[in-house]
Amino acid sequence: MSPKTLVPPHQSTGSGEPVLLLAPAATRSAVWSLHQVPALRAAGYRALTYDHRGTTDAFAPDGPWRFADLVADAARLVQEAAGEPCHLVGSSLGALVAQRLAVLRPDLVRSITLLGTRSRTPAFTAALAGANAGAARSGEVPVDYAAAATMTQLFSPATLLDDRFAKEWLDLMTLRPIRGDGIARQYLATLTVDDWADELSAIDCPTLVVGFPFDTVMPPALGREVADAIDGARYEEVADCGHFGFLERPTEVNTLLLDFLAKA
Repeated sequence: MSPKTLVPPHQSTGSGEPVLLLAPAATRSAVWSLHQVPALRAAGYRALTYDHRGTTDAFAPDGPWRFADLVADAARLVQEAAGEPCHLVGSSLGALVAQRLAVLRPDLVRSITLLGTRSRTPAFTAALAGANAGAARSGEVPVDYAAAATMTQLFSPATLLDDRFAKEWLDLMTLRPIRGDGIARQYLATLTVDDWADELSAIDCPTLVVGFPFDTVMPPALGREVADAIDGARYEEVADCGHFGFLERPTEVNTLLLDFLAKA
């Protein structure tokens, strides 16, 4: 299979400097269309989105693959679809991909914005990723339990008390359960960050790291460590948010993002 055929199916909207949005593990790229894509388009940027390999059957290359392949997918998309260096905006797994691409291919990267990230894997983080991978592979966890348990990892307590929001997400996650070997591999791919974390100091593009105080998947203290490791990186924290703070407080997150991009 040639590199050209490995360019992920993608979406592009707007015009101007390209911004590539990199989704969290087990999350479809459509998550960005709720708030971030409209804000970027309105601000004069071209927003590109795609699903990581294994998220759906539409892009699930055969054979074993590693974290490096996720990074290579992003690189190919920048080269083939954007045609010029991109601003990268990544959340969780997407943030790790952005970090690594900025190290390996600085010629493809204008700036990086990291929403919920880390540069090491604490024991609980490793256990959580492994458990999520096992549940995705087995398909034996009841769908309603899996949906409720996953939401506690993604959102803050205050957001979960919003009945309308909670019901919408419970319905969505029950309709589209997080299952499959591709999803499991995404979770496990995040465990390799320790292998290359010491190279973060090589990143020399403008960098924004955003943490969320109720994030149990990527606690804000770990995000601060990433910002400290990258010369000149800016760290911000958005209050009352969990791992998916970009959905819980999109106005605040988008304001930080657009201000950063304008200066970058």
